[in-house]
Amino acid sequence: MIRLSDDEQEELIATRRDLHRHPEIAFEEVRTSGLVADRLRSIGLTPRTGIGGTGVTALLDGRKPGKRVLLRADMDALPVHELNDVPYRSTVDGKMHACGHDGHTAIALTTARVLKRLEPPEKGSILFLFQPAEEIADGAKKMIAEGVLRDPVVDAAFGLHLWSVLDTGKIGVAPGPFMAAADEFEILVTGKGCHGARPQEGRDPVLAAAHIVTALQQIAARLVDPLDSVVITVGSIHGGDAFNVIPGEVMLKGTARSFSEEVWDELPEQVSRIAEQTAAAFGCNAKATFDRSARPLINDPEMTALVREVATEAVGAENVVEFRNMAAEDFGEYLVHVPGCFFFVGARNERQGHVHPHHSPRFDLDEAALPLGVQLLAEIARRYLVQYA
Repeated sequence: MIRLSDDEQEELIATRRDLHRHPEIAFEEVRTSGLVADRLRSIGLTPRTGIGGTGVTALLDGRKPGKRVLLRADMDALPVHELNDVPYRSTVDGKMHACGHDGHTAIALTTARVLKRLEPPEKGSILFLFQPAEEIADGAKKMIAEGVLRDPVVDAAFGLHLWSVLDTGKIGVAPGPFMAAADEFEILVTGKGCHGARPQEGRDPVLAAAHIVTALQQIAARLVDPLDSVVITVGSIHGGDAFNVIPGEVMLKGTARSFSEEVWDELPEQVSRIAEQTAAAFGCNAKATFDRSARPLINDPEMTALVREVATEAVGAENVVEFRNMAAEDFGEYLVHVPGCFFFVGARNERQGHVHPHHSPRFDLDEAALPLGVQLLAEIARRYLVQYA
């Protein structure tokens, strides 16, 4: 297993903290991508910049041509105001690395440095990819559209996510569906407003909306195979301003999550039909609109076995757990085109207080997880090129 030098470990943590102090949200990662490019040049690689907006890639060639493996890190922060009192606290009001992408970028940069100092692969090459805008599920699509999987051609892809649910030292990975598709939907329910004391003179969209919220749960309960995981959550309901007036319309906003491509394809029609027909039962109308975000992330079984093999050697079989999550990740876009695997690296430490969920203003991670992330990515890439190049 690859080991990091003291200098590499120090730079790894310093880089993560520097990025944490200077968060940049989706497609604004100008400073971040500049830092990435400069670091890649400093170790002798030639970065390509401006891909998909602010994306960066760099290629590490082996001695002979062969397969090409992609290692991906996301760079963007979130529009969250940090509440942590730490020396590396965000210096930008209203923006924060609340999901660990600062750690991912630091891990990938250190992985590139480590692999560059070692003997180059006998065959094949490693493509380091630093992606913008994962949080809005648009960065992978844009980089793919601009040819990152075609020029040069990529044969496999791997990525990781530091994860606050798993303790430091544990690795979560599973073949097949690993993270969910995520859609945002809105349902506008329209009726006829009237005084609350004379409901017979109107058509109540509040009542219709309440029944729609309940009826949508029948998608998971009755319309989808119980073995397929589906979540339909209505997180926002707004209608009216006065306590004694039935409004003319109500807006529902929510998210739909699913693990399979087939269910993902069906969800917009199911939500629309239930909303429209439920509203009609109350004399109202409903119109649903969907914003398709991340697709399901589906790990290739063979590439997952490779990750599990490396992880087991690194932390022991008892610390490699089969773990799936209904959160979303746009790494799934790469896996539509090439086989690969995405996995979780535990970064939870209750003693240090690193227990807060992702996207929380108090999110932080156990930096002891960072060197493990480097070891895993570096060894996965090397082993892939030995076995497949």
